[in-house]
Amino acid sequence: MGDGTTGITTGAVARRLGVSPTTLRSWDQRYGIGPAARENGRHRRWTPADVAVLEAMCRLTTSGVPPAEAARLARTGTGSPAAEPAATTPAPTRAPGSGNGLPLADVRQEFRGLARAAVRLDSPAMDTLLRGLLATHGLVTSWEEVMGPTLHAVGRKWESSGDRYVEVEHLLSWHISTALRRTADTAPPHRADAPPVLLACVPGEQHTLPLEALTAGLTERALPTRMFGASVPAEALGSAVGRLGPLAVVLWSQSRSTAAHALARHVADTSFGVRGARTRPLVLLAGPGWAGRAPAPGMLRPTGLREALDVLTHRYTDLPLLPDRP
Repeated sequence: MGDGTTGITTGAVARRLGVSPTTLRSWDQRYGIGPAARENGRHRRWTPADVAVLEAMCRLTTSGVPPAEAARLARTGTGSPAAEPAATTPAPTRAPGSGNGLPLADVRQEFRGLARAAVRLDSPAMDTLLRGLLATHGLVTSWEEVMGPTLHAVGRKWESSGDRYVEVEHLLSWHISTALRRTADTAPPHRADAPPVLLACVPGEQHTLPLEALTAGLTERALPTRMFGASVPAEALGSAVGRLGPLAVVLWSQSRSTAAHALARHVADTSFGVRGARTRPLVLLAGPGWAGRAPAPGMLRPTGLREALDVLTHRYTDLPLLPDRP
């Protein structure tokens, strides 16, 4: 890689920043973001000062600043994160584009910065973007139009490129999980005597983030939850349902191989309460694993976060122990 005198190669800089060498060459040719010193007959070398300019360029483009303006700010040293415009400005239109090689398809163009930051393993940028996203657009839009599509894009890239991008998926998942929990931490208190919504992944299922998003949304609406997380054993789930007497049970399955229809039927048939007034929970079959079979009586299959939140909220409005909500 060289030392502080000779600088480092374009390939080394590209790996450090999580961008392609072609992108660096394009920035150099179009916007003058290149090595300050060049020597004839040798590969270009980037000094620490050159790399700092590139890092500023990456931060600015991640937050939605157009490349030409980002280059101007990076060159003049005025492109600090505090001075950047909000990354979550609503987009009037949608357009396909690049998230540094991730197949983002139909995602708001202004939000592609999250994918770029994830590929660069840029934790501070991801944290800043997620905070701004949730504050500006709220949980449902943030999840359905940005977080979820970006996670899917990373997953598809991982599946198509061997073991690459696993670290990107792990770091992105961690930051999204942290942002969702932070949202739940600031929610209003709920009625302690209301039966909760129980949320769990079926046995063998490790994908918890969709349930974390639903938990955060229910908590925002002051509805009580019990989140059990990944791969809950059938016996443990049955025990929890019997002990808690939940108003509803949300079972997440990511793939058909984990969709436990017999378990869902068992949960839906579980009754509790005093004799003569026993009740059963509503079971929500959440996730793509349940597709292909019509829900049985006592079960629903919501199409997304917004629908699941609305179904559960309406379920609570029928309870006399909860006050009417505006």
